Amino acid sequence: MTDSSEIAALKASFQGAVRSGEALAGLRDQVDALDPHADIPAATLDELSRVSAAHAIASAALRGLVNTMLARRAATQPSG
Repeated sequence: MTDSSEIAALKASFQGAVRSGEALAGLRDQVDALDPHADIPAATLDELSRVSAAHAIASAALRGLVNTMLARRAATQPSG
């Protein structure tokens, strides 16, 4: 049986991962414009650190939820 709160959690977790990925993609031009012969500005590194951490956390949360759902599904499937 489907758990509506589990589906809502999956949707929210997925949206968090997508939004954090969009924030990371939003830094693409800034990263592409970096001069390979110059120091990277501290503000750029701080922003990359913040956004990449948010994306890693959101992605890990989504992955954990999906793995939990898969494990529960496997436990309820008849072996055969």
